[in-house]
Amino acid sequence: MATLNLYDKDFFAWTQEQAKLIRDKAFDKLDLVNLVEEIECMGKHEKRELSSRLEILLMHLLKWKYQGEEQSKSWLRTIREQRHQIKKVLKDNPSLKPLLQEYTLDVYSYSRISAHDETGVFLKNFPEVCEWSIEQILDDEFLPN
Repeated sequence: MATLNLYDKDFFAWTQEQAKLIRDKAFDKLDLVNLVEEIECMGKHEKRELSSRLEILLMHLLKWKYQGEEQSKSWLRTIREQRHQIKKVLKDNPSLKPLLQEYTLDVYSYSRISAHDETGVFLKNFPEVCEWSIEQILDDEFLPN
């Protein structure tokens, strides 16, 4: 019961205790309910990280194409940084790569709205469906015309 209280009172201490119990192979003393929940949360975090970075990248690609007169080094840096971070997430979590198409479909509408909000370009001027392939989106050399 002390472990459950520790989880609620001091999460860091709880994590250290759980790690020690695993190292000591004291599996019967593990707080399995909370441990399973935390492991699931770790996986969800990686999915959210990928989706968030993809959303920002798509927004900047839209801004780059549809507000070309405003293109800036800052936008280019953001495009490069998001591509770099997406590749890092995928390198660390290769099982997420097959989900890229699905995530692109999921986040594109938000990217479109964000690009509209930031640029003032009419929402209807942005395609309703992403016009670029995953390969183009992640290609370090690709910038839409």
